Amino acid sequence: AASAVPGYSPGFKKPPAMLRLKRKRLRRSEPAAAPSPPCGTAVRAPSAPARRNPFSSLDNAPRAAGTTQPRERAWRPPPPPPAGVSPSAAPFWQLLEPVCDGKPARRAEPSERADVLALTNDLHLPIDVPKVPSSPRHEFPADWSIKTRLLFMSSQPFTWAEHLKAQEEAQGFVQHCRATETNLPQSIQEPKLSVELRCAFQQSLVYWLHPSLPWLQLFPRIGADRKIAGKGSPWSQDEALQQVLMSDWSVSFTSLYNLLKAKLCPYFYVCTYQFTVLFRAAGLAGSDIITAVISPTTRGLREAMRNEGIEFSLPLVEESRTRKQKTSEVNLETEVAKSLEVENSLENREEPAPSDDDDDDGSFSWLEEMGVQDKVKKPDAISIKLRKEKHEVQMDHKPESLALVKGTNTFTLLNFLINCKSLVAVAGPQAGLPPTLLSPVAFRGGTMQTLKARNMNTKARVQLAYEDIFSLEIVGPAMPHSLHSLTMLLKSAQRGAFSAILYTHEPTAVFNTNLDNASPALNKETIHKDLPACGLHPKTLDQLTQCPTLGKSSIRFLEMKDYAYTWKS
Repeated sequence: AASAVPGYSPGFKKPPAMLRLKRKRLRRSEPAAAPSPPCGTAVRAPSAPARRNPFSSLDNAPRAAGTTQPRERAWRPPPPPPAGVSPSAAPFWQLLEPVCDGKPARRAEPSERADVLALTNDLHLPIDVPKVPSSPRHEFPADWSIKTRLLFMSSQPFTWAEHLKAQEEAQGFVQHCRATETNLPQSIQEPKLSVELRCAFQQSLVYWLHPSLPWLQLFPRIGADRKIAGKGSPWSQDEALQQVLMSDWSVSFTSLYNLLKAKLCPYFYVCTYQFTVLFRAAGLAGSDIITAVISPTTRGLREAMRNEGIEFSLPLVEESRTRKQKTSEVNLETEVAKSLEVENSLENREEPAPSDDDDDDGSFSWLEEMGVQDKVKKPDAISIKLRKEKHEVQMDHKPESLALVKGTNTFTLLNFLINCKSLVAVAGPQAGLPPTLLSPVAFRGGTMQTLKARNMNTKARVQLAYEDIFSLEIVGPAMPHSLHSLTMLLKSAQRGAFSAILYTHEPTAVFNTNLDNASPALNKETIHKDLPACGLHPKTLDQLTQCPTLGKSSIRFLEMKDYAYTWKS
């Protein structure tokens, strides 16, 4: 019978059925005496007959004696059951071993059960090796990206940041509106009893927003369709209401630009559903003129800006082009110096090669000479143009598409954005919704908002014991000034020892690119003279006036020890 053939499984059986069948075979084979081996053959140790893996894809047919089995992958005999396991459970271990062949079991090492907070840090770091300063510094570089969440951790409690009194909250709002400068001592012995600290904390959480629709999350806007879908949007089908919203938005946008031009507002963001624009006042980021950076951009947006007469540059593209050109020049000089033959070959190549710019109707004259101009279909002007712009299209929606606008062209950009129809989505959950304006200072039509703060206590495993880890979570659009203001407060309240995990809105990380437009005549005295009432703390202003050094990345992890910073980007 087929069932008597060792290792044969008639059809597919579930694991419980296979285990029962295996036990029956073991019971039957135990009382039977092993047959005496033929003369001259090696004696095998008595053991259960080896059987194949029932889950492998082999033919379900018994094979006659003497026929060779199909070649299977190397199988090692299963190990004995672990200590403490009954012999009846042995088939179960033998059954699982072939299934996991080639896949070593994953053992839970102590290093894998590390602190959850440390694991979160690793998950949010970029793929590249993080850049850590060789030595701690007393200040971290300016980070122009917008943070969606800040998680501060310390061995000291954050009880001073919770349950603010009504008077402390009101005082914090007044200090923000009046741009009151708060200077705290290096270390505060009783942070919970420090009214000045608690008021300054409330002051650092304030930001200004337009439009204000409490039932909608207006930041981030890129990729926010799922969060906005299903929410009430009466303007999506009402054109008259859309015009009212856009008119009000245009007034607020113009007000912010006028404040920026008068150096009463240091910077502000325009967040659309496709791209983000950062306007910076003269004197910030190492520039002596007003600048605006747009990211990400597309070929259509860049073409529309050119048609409006807006002069802009693509710093990252130009930098890459310059780097490639220098590399090619170095390689060319090396090749020329190697042998005279290479030099001769290069001279032969000096003839002007047909460039992409010559691919117009005149370049097809050779078809007329052959007499086949009517038989061959020539590409139209649009196809030729798209082929020329292939490299430009490839960088769309990428950080390399960052566009820089300087000086008076920023005012032209302002008018372009106000009149640009593609600035607002036509369909989808964000249809008819004006872009979000974010500013550190008040402006016409702006609404005062505050970042959400929450105090949490957790336990982290350190070696063989658990230690209390106190954390402070800040949620909301945290702009550069907010991050610096909060770190100044924590420096005093946590006695110069804390760490922070920073969650970045990725499309804004490229704003940390160095634009190489610093003026040699620019100095701190001139900046402080021109920006006396921009609403920022003098130390925060000092940080934001420095040239960006983070490149296309942003700070992901920030740590302070002994009043000195280290960070990872």
